[in-house]
Amino acid sequence: MSAVAMDFVSKYAPGIAEHLVIQNATETQNTLYPGVDLNSLSWIEKTWAEYYIAVGNPIIATGMMSFLLHEIVYFGRAIPWLIIDALPYFQKWKIQPNKHVSRAQIWKCTKVVLLTHFTCEAPLILAFHPICCYFGMKTFEVPFTSLAVMAAQIAFFFVFEDTFHYWAHRGLHYGPFYKHIHKLHHEFSAPIGLAAEYAHPLEVLILAQGTITGPFIYCLFRGDLHIFTVYVWITLRLWQAVDAHSGYDFPWSLRTFIPFWAGADHHDFHHASFTSCFSTSFRWWDYSLGTDVKYHAYKDRVAAAKKSERAAVEKRLFEEVEKEGIKAERIAGMGGGKAGQEGHSKGKIE
Repeated sequence: MSAVAMDFVSKYAPGIAEHLVIQNATETQNTLYPGVDLNSLSWIEKTWAEYYIAVGNPIIATGMMSFLLHEIVYFGRAIPWLIIDALPYFQKWKIQPNKHVSRAQIWKCTKVVLLTHFTCEAPLILAFHPICCYFGMKTFEVPFTSLAVMAAQIAFFFVFEDTFHYWAHRGLHYGPFYKHIHKLHHEFSAPIGLAAEYAHPLEVLILAQGTITGPFIYCLFRGDLHIFTVYVWITLRLWQAVDAHSGYDFPWSLRTFIPFWAGADHHDFHHASFTSCFSTSFRWWDYSLGTDVKYHAYKDRVAAAKKSERAAVEKRLFEEVEKEGIKAERIAGMGGGKAGQEGHSKGKIE
């Protein structure tokens, strides 16, 4: 932390400043890892400990790592999709091949995402360490949790987040919430990976609760959660969110191997229809509550068409879905209370 910043914090928030004091390496190791033989650890565990020792303050170390992880994973996953979108070879797998974003739209999306990251998410991420400690989550400690336990924890986080996201997302389609919050995200009727977090700051904060609340709830019942596991979970969640907005459905996409996985095919239909497919990772909430009826009706009609006519039928049906979606979105955008919720039971596509 720079001397100027530290002086500012010391002057206006002395209570916080005392927790941000940076120790030398020897002091840090004696404080964080007394009696721990670092050479007995695995390479990644030893590197983890050495990082915390080098930074000299666990709060700052966790904050920096959390923020950098988010930025590297998000843009590292989103930028390849922009490259793919520019290559003609991949266009045969583009879900809405007639829609392409301009450079101006990409630049606007990038600016909004970065602004949200630095003004909305960064302060919370930098405060992540104290919050984790409050709930009993391990942070700088080594060794890590076993792989089997990590896998079970991440599975729980996926299920919890999917449930939270479904209901929060449906709620954001309620007229007033849509008009003032969620409307920004729906500027992309054919989404791109970079637009996964192109959203109003309140939406980012609301939906982020599904990602971080699961780990904290878990900590209330068990004391074996390490922040390293949470980082793996957040990495997978960001990949899922960016891929769901990619606009591409490949033969090797995950939904091909896991039938209940949502994926881009599912989420693209949401952006087009507006009243269908609210889920994030899995399809079971939409299936159980009938909010994917229109999606399945569309898929069935396309599959039933003759092979020689399938492309034309698919294009015509998708245009019908879009027209209905535009109408519903327009009503919700004016604050209509039920526009974002109705229509999912009307599975018939003429």
